[in-house]
Amino acid sequence: MADVKKLYIKTYGCQMNVYDSERMAEAMGGAGYVTTENAAEADMILLNTCHIREKAAEKVYSELGRFRALKDEKPDLKIGVAGCVAQAEGQEIMRRQPLVDLVVGPQSYHRLPQMEARVREGGKALDTDFPLDDKFDTLRHRPKAKRGPTAFLTVQEGCDKFCAFCVVPYTRGAEVSRPAARVLEEARDLVERGVREITLLGQNVNAYHGAGEGGDWSLARLIWALNDIDGLERIRFTTSHPNDMDDDLIAAHGECAKLMPYLHLPVQSGSDRILKRMNRSHTADSYLRLIERIRAARPDILMSGDFIVGFPEETEEDFQATMDLIEAVNYGYAFSFKYSTRPGTPAAERAQVSEDVKSERLHRLQALITRQQRAAQDAMVGRTVGVLFEKPGRMAGQMVGKSDYLHAVHVADDRVKPGNLAQVEIIESGANSLAGRVVSV
Repeated sequence: MADVKKLYIKTYGCQMNVYDSERMAEAMGGAGYVTTENAAEADMILLNTCHIREKAAEKVYSELGRFRALKDEKPDLKIGVAGCVAQAEGQEIMRRQPLVDLVVGPQSYHRLPQMEARVREGGKALDTDFPLDDKFDTLRHRPKAKRGPTAFLTVQEGCDKFCAFCVVPYTRGAEVSRPAARVLEEARDLVERGVREITLLGQNVNAYHGAGEGGDWSLARLIWALNDIDGLERIRFTTSHPNDMDDDLIAAHGECAKLMPYLHLPVQSGSDRILKRMNRSHTADSYLRLIERIRAARPDILMSGDFIVGFPEETEEDFQATMDLIEAVNYGYAFSFKYSTRPGTPAAERAQVSEDVKSERLHRLQALITRQQRAAQDAMVGRTVGVLFEKPGRMAGQMVGKSDYLHAVHVADDRVKPGNLAQVEIIESGANSLAGRVVSV
């Protein structure tokens, strides 16, 4: 085992980055690396970065600075930057932080072993191309380890929507969907390794149009094919765009038993004026009508959303329209952020709302969302729901998992093991989780 090298990966941002980091670890496993949770013992450090948050690049440079002393102590340590900041910054990363040995964009990480080999020979490596070769296909036959009960599976990448606030079309490229057969193959492999719940990922996942038998498949058709896999018990997907929620996908929520009653459907604003300025191509009314159709298909579905507060030129009237939409939808979860500029995006050049106004509006919006989230959670008390248990809890004898509706649930029952899917009666609603009693395993 003397030749085994250790790889430390720090992952920022979205679920797709979590999936990508797993694939990077598998790729580097073929080059003799095993993963470690301790950067100090690593032979290679990879930062898998996200460009969504404000000052994302500066935070990466700050993090790299913390590794300077470690590199001084271990001159053979190799440091790489991957992901969307790598795509956006490219050579600039190496210029500003000479300790960085390689920079790889999110479409090229399957080339990491070749890049690492060049670095070991004393050079630097940069790859931020959008290559023609399929990174997923390249990684299909890597050695794979036993998995936990849940997994992410990327089915679609990139976006063609060009929302005025978003860098995804520039860092992840145009919409590309994986062939249906490849997705199903990976799903079966995950199930064989212990996975019982799969979350399908895409920057615009419900725009999925992967090649399949009889022509391109929709996301709904892919879900129905996944539904037929023995041993796969739960299916989820994220993140969706309102314009791509077609009739078949709505119907699947009411008819497909394995598709969980949870939907993340970002709207961003309740003001038609701001939505138009965002280039969102839907209105508040069309979004509300869509919610009605989804709830008609699955009345108990729990809705989740995204909101940007203080988008350029947002008035108090625009903000109040967002609050009105939130009241009308009644979300079970929501994610909300103050608008922050992204260089190169159209909104970055417009008149900005003051930080004080943004902060005050965000506080009001989050207070409303918190009330809705708590009410949705409290309403679960007395209900019996499915819970997929994932790991031991913080208390002795406690197990924790996620309900059908994605609520965290904990029980004290020594019959329950990781990977068990149990029926649980909810007996208490806490600050951020539910307590339950196992009815049957």
